Amino acid sequence: MSEPNVVSWTALMAGYIDTGQPKMALWLFRKMPECSVMPNTFTFATVVNACSILADLKTGKKVHAQVEIFGFQSNLVVCSSLIDMYGKSNDVNEAHRVFDSMGYRNVVSWTSIITAYAQNAQGHDSLQLFREFNWSTSDRPNHFMLASVINACASLGRLVSGKVTHAMVIRRGHDSNDVVASALVDMYAKCGSIGYSSKVFRKIQHPSVIPYTSMIVGTAKFGLGKLSLELFQEMLDRGISPNDVTFVGVLHACSHSALVDEGLEHLNSMYERYGIMPDAKHYTCIVDMLGRTGQLDRAYSIAKSIQVKPDEGALLWGTLLSTSRLHGRVDIALEASKWLIESNQQVAAAYVTMSNAYALAGRWENVHGIRSEMKHSGVSKEPGCSWIEIKDFTYVFYAGDVSSCARGSEVVILLRELEGRMKERGYVGGSMGLVFVDVEEETKEEIVGLHSERLALGTFGDIFVLIIQHTFTLGPYSVVQVFNFLLK
Repeated sequence: MSEPNVVSWTALMAGYIDTGQPKMALWLFRKMPECSVMPNTFTFATVVNACSILADLKTGKKVHAQVEIFGFQSNLVVCSSLIDMYGKSNDVNEAHRVFDSMGYRNVVSWTSIITAYAQNAQGHDSLQLFREFNWSTSDRPNHFMLASVINACASLGRLVSGKVTHAMVIRRGHDSNDVVASALVDMYAKCGSIGYSSKVFRKIQHPSVIPYTSMIVGTAKFGLGKLSLELFQEMLDRGISPNDVTFVGVLHACSHSALVDEGLEHLNSMYERYGIMPDAKHYTCIVDMLGRTGQLDRAYSIAKSIQVKPDEGALLWGTLLSTSRLHGRVDIALEASKWLIESNQQVAAAYVTMSNAYALAGRWENVHGIRSEMKHSGVSKEPGCSWIEIKDFTYVFYAGDVSSCARGSEVVILLRELEGRMKERGYVGGSMGLVFVDVEEETKEEIVGLHSERLALGTFGDIFVLIIQHTFTLGPYSVVQVFNFLLK
């Protein structure tokens, strides 16, 4: 072309993006001014999309500045692209700032901001935005938005919200969509409803690798390793090629089912048979698998042989640290914790797990030394957290914090009553050895008694008793009195 214009430049950039070469698109964008060609709104949307694919926040901000210089900061397409870019670059605050600045929003821009929050582990905000979308607009959600909302429900374990969204999916006719079906399979599995996952999956007429992978990963995480491997074989029999995430599920299944030989065989087949190069997440599954079967030296050897970046190796060495602590291998736990601390990854978890490893070995001097070092360095561990969902409301609890419970004192009374009944039937507190502080047994029992999971269950019992009181008009009796009534 003798004089390519902005349309041809933009088309060429879009072509490079479509063929997986977003860096070339950015290079072309930088060359445009040299040829006296000025970008338009479609050019900016295309370039922002390239930054989004690369998660290149630095370049994305520079492009955003040029968007404002050219006066396109109110353009619907450009703003939606910017929201998507900031979301994928983990800058949700900037994404929301762009969203707030828009004078007009459509379903695409709403989908972008809802997805941005869902992708950045802020599921509550994602669901709240979805409610605002339904209240404030007459637009109908598309399958991309519904998939993001389902993913938010999955990350929060919000089964009720997930079911409500599933009903909306069916009403809108999106239940046959691969992306939505895969999100539903994943959501139900993460909420502990593997039966629903299977039902959703089996309704897909021609499942691709995406729903198969969701089902394989879901069953693997649920502890159904053999079923996960059967699904993998079924997928191969149907001529569907696996991807790298599929193999994460397969290796996870082998790990949870102690199928070491099968796991190593699948690892070797990744590149030889499918041309997929194993990375840190696959080797993490192998380390976990070997650790679960007590092959710590072999797991340590593999961890040392893998060259990974600090952010990629955090999960690998963190897994090795946890499994070595579990098997009492203080030597390997020490090496793993050193790697994590030196690479500034999972520092608090590394210190605490190492301290626990020393505690299991009875080396209390080392425990006190690590705790002192944590205090001196300003490193603190976040308290354990559990939550339950009752009638679409989430109750959150922190270990040892009775004040985080509604009617906390009554919950503690109920838990003690349950503990007493359990002991009468022969229960022996087997978890005292997992309290990694050098205190008396009574104090250890008190610590375990205020575990976040127990507080959550106690509150569930407390609310259940209130419902019984109301249903049977038992009057203002205490929680324990009503509980005794139920036992009778």
